[in-house]
Amino acid sequence: MSAGQEPSAPRSVLHYPPIHEDAQFVVLSDWDGTITDKDSNDYIVDNLGFGFDKRRELNLECLSGRMSFRDSFRQMLESVHHPFEECKEELKKNIKLDPGFVNFYSWCKSQNIPFVIVSSGMAPNIRGVLSTLLPGPDAENIEIIANEVEFTDPEKKGDTWEIVYRHPESGFGHDKSQAILPYRKLAHKPTLFFCGDGVSDLSAAKHADLLFAKVMANGHSDLKTFCEREKIPHVPFRDFNKVLERVKEVVEGKSVEQVLKEEGN
Repeated sequence: MSAGQEPSAPRSVLHYPPIHEDAQFVVLSDWDGTITDKDSNDYIVDNLGFGFDKRRELNLECLSGRMSFRDSFRQMLESVHHPFEECKEELKKNIKLDPGFVNFYSWCKSQNIPFVIVSSGMAPNIRGVLSTLLPGPDAENIEIIANEVEFTDPEKKGDTWEIVYRHPESGFGHDKSQAILPYRKLAHKPTLFFCGDGVSDLSAAKHADLLFAKVMANGHSDLKTFCEREKIPHVPFRDFNKVLERVKEVVEGKSVEQVLKEEGN
């Protein structure tokens, strides 16, 4: 059974890896602004596209439900008129990892807990950034479920390009819930942890056993705002040291309900 193959699932045009059927715990995480210190897509649009003000306007349209994430994100990327490799190099130079992430990922590996990046960004950009920041072969081996990119220039060099959405008919573009829902069908359901920060995580937010909502240094978090509005239990976190602390507690026997109670839910 593979993720993304639910009977009512949106059509996926990209391959899904098999799910981890024998795992007792699974961690899934958004990439941009969650694992990274800033949103790489926002960075590209703000610096190489139409800029912060227009981008934030579209973010708020999406958060309010007046516009789909798929359509708003496509508009943002279409404002970027730079070759794909130039964009990727800009990200490699300017995007850093959350200060607690490498330690958390290493701990997950040591405990044989699957860790999956579930992103509405583009996989080549994610691997590019990881290639400069993760030790050894981890950048190539870490599991990523994301969108892809298509080079549209005649030479296929990436002078012009466009995003290839995993779920082109979904308003999310990539419906992240489809990476989580297949685990709910298993006879022995694992405890599912999900970490996110923004509007692209809304489809997955309701399906995790323990949801972590990233809060930026300025206190901003679209996902936290959504969870508070919709009364969705969650754990706010500033960095992955907090995630490690709480996930460890659950792995060692503390109930998810107790963790959420301690966090004020």
